[in-house]
Amino acid sequence: MCDSAGSGESGGVTGTGQDAEADNEPPHQAPPLPECDLLEVAQTLEEGVPTSAKRPRMSEEEEELERLDKPAKMHEETPAQAGLLQKDPASPEQNAGEPLQCGDNGGAGREVPVSVGGEEECHQNGDGGLDAPLEGEAKPEEEHNGIISADSPGEGQRLGLDFTQNPQMLTGSWTEYSNIPENYLKGCKWAPDGSCILTNSADNVLRLYNLPPEIYSYNWDMLPEMSPVLRMAEGDTIYDYCWYPKMSSLDADTCFLASSSRDNPVHVWDAFYGEVRASFRPYNHLDELTAAHSLCFSPDGTQLYCGFDKTVRVFYTERPGRDCEERPTVVKKQGQSGIISCFGFSPCQSVYACGSYSRCAGLYSSQDGTLLALLPTRHHGGLTHLLFSPDGNYLYTGGRKDPEILCWDLREPGKVVFSLKRNVATNQRIYFDLDLSGRYLLSGNTEGVVSVWDTLTAPPDGNEELLQPQLRFQAHWDCTNGVSIHPFMPLLATSSGQRQFPWPGESEGDSASEGEGGEAVMSPPEVRQDNALSLWWAGPLGPAPEGDPEPPLVQPADTN
Repeated sequence: MCDSAGSGESGGVTGTGQDAEADNEPPHQAPPLPECDLLEVAQTLEEGVPTSAKRPRMSEEEEELERLDKPAKMHEETPAQAGLLQKDPASPEQNAGEPLQCGDNGGAGREVPVSVGGEEECHQNGDGGLDAPLEGEAKPEEEHNGIISADSPGEGQRLGLDFTQNPQMLTGSWTEYSNIPENYLKGCKWAPDGSCILTNSADNVLRLYNLPPEIYSYNWDMLPEMSPVLRMAEGDTIYDYCWYPKMSSLDADTCFLASSSRDNPVHVWDAFYGEVRASFRPYNHLDELTAAHSLCFSPDGTQLYCGFDKTVRVFYTERPGRDCEERPTVVKKQGQSGIISCFGFSPCQSVYACGSYSRCAGLYSSQDGTLLALLPTRHHGGLTHLLFSPDGNYLYTGGRKDPEILCWDLREPGKVVFSLKRNVATNQRIYFDLDLSGRYLLSGNTEGVVSVWDTLTAPPDGNEELLQPQLRFQAHWDCTNGVSIHPFMPLLATSSGQRQFPWPGESEGDSASEGEGGEAVMSPPEVRQDNALSLWWAGPLGPAPEGDPEPPLVQPADTN
């Protein structure tokens, strides 16, 4: 790849040294941590904490001098002093607590010696070597901490998710979305290194939030409302957006994301400065610019997959411009029709899945796009989201105006192992997410309720039963359309909101004169509008502030 970040279409978007690893590879050789107290956790990890990087850009000569001066000694302050939970510096994907954060203009050129493996192993989404989570029982080590087996890579630096009680709301952002009427959110996605979170909203602006450092020290009563550190405005409706899978705050060259919007090329945004770093321009058979409906980087980050009507176009990340590989999904009237609306890559095989608005999903070879299997049409609406399990044996699919998430056994293509009930009453894309072990699946619904399913409770015979949720909690008063699980901490992010339509009678003058029928024509936004991003603690409760162990649920319904 190119040595530096390119701008426009002249250069690549990634830096050197990007190995072909699996996506979201967990940390390696981490020291074991306690299960509860994050302060104790931080104090046990006095290695790998760099000094503050909040300073202006350095020249190349200064960077080289600094790198040569102290290539491996970055331990001047402990995690407790910095208020940060720091990870093993041997894996750049882990360093979410690194002071050099997204949106921080001091991040350019910061170098830390890293050693990352290039092996292709089955741990894109988490713990490599886990048995199929839907067939067997949990390993004893899994039962010990909730979700992670003791021999899993990076188990030491993650606190287990705990869904025996409702998650605790920590903070969020709602004032940001109240300046424009009906500026509802359309999803949220944690960065691969966990340092920041990205949101999409109806005003066509991507917002980037850094993870508040107070979360690491349990100072939850001091958490202020979050404010975005970057705003990246697209020219029209944003169809999809995704992170570069090798993103690490230690390397500014890897901190970027891609987005696609109506009548615009695919833009690659710099996550430190909020500027367009490169563009990919897809053209149709009439040589007209056409917009991608879905986006996804390959696990090693070298390719960008874009979904179109009956076509997938593959761009090479290091070569912005219009050159791409076209992979039609319909050949001689056979194959997967409709607009390709979502992607997912298997963590174990060289296979990717495409969902389409024709209500079906297909499995394809990553090498040449050959159709391997076309799953039966079981959904009631077009697919809007899909996910592979960490072991690669199962595929979860969900659609719009569809009451179920289906779990497919890919060892027997076409077999549905079980279904998960959720209420999706609109065409809005409502995301769901899996934890790193593949045990817990979370999804919101149109009423704002988040459901948590334990996939280990599924019957081993897989006779397509309806799996009941382990936990349900009211996250928002409006539609909870986005849910994202932090890469290594027991943190959840949820986003809410939906397009509001006037009720009958609103446009017919003064509705207050309708007497007894007045409440029937009340404006829905006064009752249930809730446009917000929220962060939740879903782990064991440690030394929470006394007197108020559970902060009240702050809702922005009355801030509009």
